[in-house]
Amino acid sequence: SIFFTLYSPRIFFVEGEEEKMGTEEGEERTKKRRRGGDNNSTPTTPTTTTTTTQHNYAQDQPSPPPPTATTPTTSYTPPPPPPPTLTPTTPASLTETSALSHNGEEEFDTYFSDQRILIPDTENKSFSFRKLWAFTGPGFLMSIAYLDPGNIESDLQSGTLASYNLLWILMWATILGLVMQRLSARLGTVTGLHLAEVCYRCYPTIPRVLLWIMVEIAIIGSDMQEVIGTSIAIYMLSNQVIPIWGGVLITIVDTFTFLGLDRYGLRKLEAFFALLITIMAVTFGYEYGVAKPDQLAVLKGLFVPGCSGCDKKALFQAVGIIGAVIMPHNLYLHSALVKSREVDRKNKEEVSEANKYFFIEACVALLCSFVINVFVVSVFAEGLYHVTNQEVRDRCEAANNTHGDIFPENDEYVDADLYKGGVFLGCTFGSACMYIWAVGILAAGQSSTMTGTYVGQFAMEGFLNLRWKRWQRILMTRTIAILPTFFIAFYKDINDITGMNDLLNAIMSLQLPFALIPTLTFTSSERIMGSFKNGLFTKILSSLLSVLVIAINLWFVINFLHDKLNGQWWAYLLVVMVAIFYFTLIFYLTVILVTALGFTRVCSIPVISKYLRPAEYYLDNTQEGYDSMDGFQQEDIKMDEAPR
Repeated sequence: SIFFTLYSPRIFFVEGEEEKMGTEEGEERTKKRRRGGDNNSTPTTPTTTTTTTQHNYAQDQPSPPPPTATTPTTSYTPPPPPPPTLTPTTPASLTETSALSHNGEEEFDTYFSDQRILIPDTENKSFSFRKLWAFTGPGFLMSIAYLDPGNIESDLQSGTLASYNLLWILMWATILGLVMQRLSARLGTVTGLHLAEVCYRCYPTIPRVLLWIMVEIAIIGSDMQEVIGTSIAIYMLSNQVIPIWGGVLITIVDTFTFLGLDRYGLRKLEAFFALLITIMAVTFGYEYGVAKPDQLAVLKGLFVPGCSGCDKKALFQAVGIIGAVIMPHNLYLHSALVKSREVDRKNKEEVSEANKYFFIEACVALLCSFVINVFVVSVFAEGLYHVTNQEVRDRCEAANNTHGDIFPENDEYVDADLYKGGVFLGCTFGSACMYIWAVGILAAGQSSTMTGTYVGQFAMEGFLNLRWKRWQRILMTRTIAILPTFFIAFYKDINDITGMNDLLNAIMSLQLPFALIPTLTFTSSERIMGSFKNGLFTKILSSLLSVLVIAINLWFVINFLHDKLNGQWWAYLLVVMVAIFYFTLIFYLTVILVTALGFTRVCSIPVISKYLRPAEYYLDNTQEGYDSMDGFQQEDIKMDEAPR
């Protein structure tokens, strides 16, 4: 009750003075405020050399003129400050050319803050490859999350457990991811703010901090998968000379090294990421060509839904595919990456054009990532489906491969992971295939590590308005991710390391609602998106897909916990306590979502109206000529005025 009463949402349910939007006078005042205030509204008054510190009151209040050294003294009595008392300011993210944050503090450079890609003018207004090339970059960086070591391991396990039968789930999961990434990119393009920054301006302090914690958990979980993948790749490439824990330590140094590339220019950084994706496509494509999977079976697996002969483990893996593909922190990342292009957000045609090209680029990027994932699934569907450990061990002995002892001497089916997959390829198709596989895993680990560091920086700056230098941010995130991984690698064997993937996927599945719900909420709000808000079809489709994904992921987590807890009462008690907190926060976010979707009758429910009080603050804003960017700026000013 205290939580809901004190921390009700403020941007969707704001009650304040009526803004004169859609009129020439209101537009002129808005332009003047962006230039630093309406200084022409006050007549020139002589002043003395005595300077008086004058607070910046409401935008339409007159301000005293600057002091001069040659004029006589004239007193100036400022008008009384309006309630509330906090000074309204214009966020730098809404003025784009400013180098200051919305509270006047200097920002640390993000990879796009000091330079933006200019969009060329072309005669062809319908479509231009020149413009598409200028917009190309953010989508491919976003697609790297679909190719991280966690996804690669999920792919090879899908092929090992269910042959080609789960390819259609992989395809639809990628399409679902594209739908949500489109909303994320539109939010960043229309508002000029990424998802975490919008959360900072729309949610009260406690829910916002809790959201940040959830996103950080997802980032750290993903980072652990990337550390594991990179260390396994180094272990294979060094022919077991560098131990797993040594590879874990190496990831600290190489991350700092590669992140220094952005100082050479944004386009060069994006080219480096494109190179890493190309390496993955070539290496995994080479494995696909060597394995020669049944092409008809691949097509059938893609376009014929079903899973004949699948056991419970295969069905569990099918659910895990969705959790592995749709990464919660990736929605925060994509909304920030699109800010790297110079788009005039006051020009609706330019914003609409940017949305179109960003969507086309995202389609191409996710198509590339999907093809690479299909390569991996097909290779292991052809080679490891219903193959026993003893059979693979015999192949390794015949090929004089010293890595074959990783497979136990039994007749159980192979429980594949990144390392076993590489050893299998080396024993079956030659040692070169194992090293090529390791190079692909290394590229996946490095690329996803770098993008993970960026999204961590965006989350901290957005949710907390806290600016850390990048090396500090890397050190914190990487330390949290490396410590548990290092101790497990040092005291356990490689099987324990690779077995952490299921646990990490379960953790990230739990965090998915805290990215999906805010994304759908903000992109459906006319106060934030204006005429670019989600249409009815998009609202219905996105809402249904979000509910489906969240339900599937919760089922995945519940089954995972049921298998791991082994009936220990204290563990169940701990899970129940965490679940109460977890679902309370989801309920809070969902109430805001359904109100933003237009279901205002939820405000009349007694419990909600008493504790959350949305009806007290809800104000529909559908005036003619309403501009989404100006409207969000006004709402942001009101948010800054509101006591937090």
